[in-house]
Order: sequence, then structure tokens, then C-alpha cells
Amino acid sequence: MLFSKVAHHLGYDLTGDDLELSSMNELALASQGELTFAVGKKYSSGLSSSGSKAFLITQDLVEYLPKNASYIVCENVSLSMAHATKLFAPKPIDFKSPQAEVGEECYIDSMAKLENGARIGSNVIVMAGSYIGSNVIIKENTIIYPNVTIYRDCVIGANCIIHAGTIIGADGFGFSHTATGEHVKIYQNGNVIIEDDVEVGANCAIDRAVFNSTLIKRGSKLDNFIHIAHNCEIGEHSIFVAQTGVGGSTKLGRNCVVSGQSAFSDHLEIAPFSTFTARSGVTKSIKESGGTYSGYPLMEHREWRRLQSKIAKLNS
Repeated sequence: MLFSKVAHHLGYDLTGDDLELSSMNELALASQGELTFAVGKKYSSGLSSSGSKAFLITQDLVEYLPKNASYIVCENVSLSMAHATKLFAPKPIDFKSPQAEVGEECYIDSMAKLENGARIGSNVIVMAGSYIGSNVIIKENTIIYPNVTIYRDCVIGANCIIHAGTIIGADGFGFSHTATGEHVKIYQNGNVIIEDDVEVGANCAIDRAVFNSTLIKRGSKLDNFIHIAHNCEIGEHSIFVAQTGVGGSTKLGRNCVVSGQSAFSDHLEIAPFSTFTARSGVTKSIKESGGTYSGYPLMEHREWRRLQSKIAKLNS
């Protein structure tokens, strides 16, 4: 897509060369041929070092752009970014891809649906009512139980188990907002990658990324009724107990244990080997590995136990 088409869609002028754009990406990861954006002065250093040559920016950031960059000056970059994502959003079904490929010794129920471009490894089971979207990859020895939905472009590793009713790759919950209160959809143009040896319980929802991938790393185990939001990263061999939710772009290190009904805010970094007891409310990043935490506001578990003891005495 030509950058001039993006400018026309947004209603702004293009400054610089009219570049051919393949996709959008966040500033730190964007490469040549990808449109990116910056919403404030805190991103000024990232602009000068960006691999992209196409930018949505405010006027006060023009001086920080790399040489020979093309750009659109926007009144509200966040809102313009949301409108631009629609231009790069793929259609829900890719009719142009070749027919689905199925490996040896698979069982694909007659009531399951495989869209064009899907690639199924050997010894895979896909049960009745499941939907495998366009260009989905499912690697060997994986079991897909009934009524699982896997949206287009997602990747499921080898030796995985996905239980009934789970949805992988639905849109993340992302919107920009106008001055008059309307909510403009940010199209979620990434995917979900689930690595090898992962088990996902029944009725879970793992949302696709805005750009790039939501990632569930190898060996992780998710219980029933869990929500993983867009662009999250769940570290290797982590365990999540039922009714847990993780906000967008939060990243947990390996071997984290998250007990039932816990919740994480967005854009957090959680150190490896962290443990959270039931109903923990995590609103700040955790940098030190190996801690055990409880409560809301979150505190170290021993401190929480002492507090609960004092509260119990007050009530007696």
C-alpha cells in the first residue's frame, strides 16, 4: 500500500517520498516498509534510531526523525493510528490461499472446518465443531477438543492440548477515542503463537496482538476460564489457575504460578519464578525473582498474612 493512500484516508498531507508499505508496527520494532508512529516526546530517541522510514507524528517530533523519512503530521496520533490499522487489516478469511494441508495419521472430524491455507501436522486430532482459520498452523501430536475456534494466522505448537470452547486469536480490546467520546477500533493485525507442550483449559480466550504476536511459551499450563489479552507474553512452564485475567502487553517470566481469580494490569513486567496467591491484584511491575505475593493492593505474602491476622483480631 502506498503511503499516499494512508495520508488520503487520514485526511492529512504526506511529507517526503511516497513509500510502499507492507504493514504497521510499533516504533521499536518497525523495519523499512512498515508504517510506525510516536505519540509524545518520550519517543523522540526512538524516532531517530527507528528502522522505519514512514511515520505518523505530531509537529513537535519532526526534528527527531531520521534522514530521508516520510511522515504525516497528525493532530491526534493515537486516533490516526487507529484509523490506519483498518487499511492493513486482513480479511477474516483468505480465499486466495491453497486448500488446507493435513499431515499423516490425523483425525479431522467431518463437523470441523478447516479454512484455506491451514496446515495441520501429523497425528493431530481436531474434534467436532472446531474452526481452524485461514493460514493457521497446528504442529504434530496436538489435540483440539470440540468447539475450539482458532482465528486466522495463529500458530499452535506440537504436543499441545486445547480444551473445548476456547477461542484463540480473537481481537484484543483496543480503541482510540475522539474528543466527543466515540470509540475508534484499533484493528488487531498480529496473531497468537502457542509454543510446544502447552495445555489450555476450557473456555479460555487468548487475544491476538495489535502488531506482532501474543505469546504463550512452551510448557505453560492454563486452567479453565482464563483471559490473556493482546500482546501478552507468558513465560515458559508457567501455571495459571481458573478465572485469571492478564491485561494487554503484560509479560510474565518463566515458571510463574498464578492462583485463581488473580488479575494483572496492562504493560507490566513480572520477574520469573513469581507466585501469586488467589485473588491477587497486580498493578505494578515486579523486578525481583522468586517472590510470593498476595492481596490487593499487592504485598509480600508474609506481610499479607500478618495483616490478615491483625484484622481478624480487630473483629474478634
